[in-house]
Amino acid sequence: MLAAQRRAHLLALLARTGKVVAKDVAADLGISEDSVRRDLRDLAAEGLCQRVYGGALPVSPAVAGYGARQTVAPDGKRKVAGVAAALIRPGGSVILDGGTTALAVARALPPDLACTVITHSPTVAAALIDHQGAELYLLGGRVFKHSAVTCGAAAVEAAQNVSAELCLLGVTGVHPEAGLTTGDADEAAMKRALAARAADTYVLASAEKLGTASPYRVLPWGKITGLITDADPADPVITGIGALGVEVLTAA
Repeated sequence: MLAAQRRAHLLALLARTGKVVAKDVAADLGISEDSVRRDLRDLAAEGLCQRVYGGALPVSPAVAGYGARQTVAPDGKRKVAGVAAALIRPGGSVILDGGTTALAVARALPPDLACTVITHSPTVAAALIDHQGAELYLLGGRVFKHSAVTCGAAAVEAAQNVSAELCLLGVTGVHPEAGLTTGDADEAAMKRALAARAADTYVLASAEKLGTASPYRVLPWGKITGLITDADPADPVITGIGALGVEVLTAA
């Protein structure tokens, strides 16, 4: 089988089953695992898959730039945001991550809700400027333009000096085995720092992020309280996550 045919087979398998296991493909095609891994490296270099231990997973659509991501699944993000906003109680405090779903949460907050919002996202902060009931804290640092958030050492240090009842965290990939992932190492570190300062952490994930992976792990499943998604509760990824003991809140 030619290299182009093998790669087409791998992409078709990825689309059909949601994953590629290198040793299984090698056995099915009668080729070496090294050949499969080499093909997966090439596909990953073209942005067509995300390599993981033993094979590959679909790449997250959330790797696009911030502006482009605002047009991806806006209805799903609004549904997720509605459920997440309802978790913020009157007089409560929340650490609100950056990204387009977190921005939707900011916009979903009732205008008369008195609460404290801590964020490292200038866009989230700007969305809450006219929210008279919200006391707002913006964490400074280097601006990571892909997600319109601050990160780096200064931002992590600032995060270590705050605390809240709730953290609402965005990720780019959600998978029962690969876990919760994102596309930048510094951003992943900042997300961990934010989650560590809250009593409960819920991950925000519209349906298109499920079953996908990005290069950098954010948190293991045992470190979060739950997942908020608009995906069908019968989705195999959702049932797989539920089997791990993670609370899943689904948006109607």
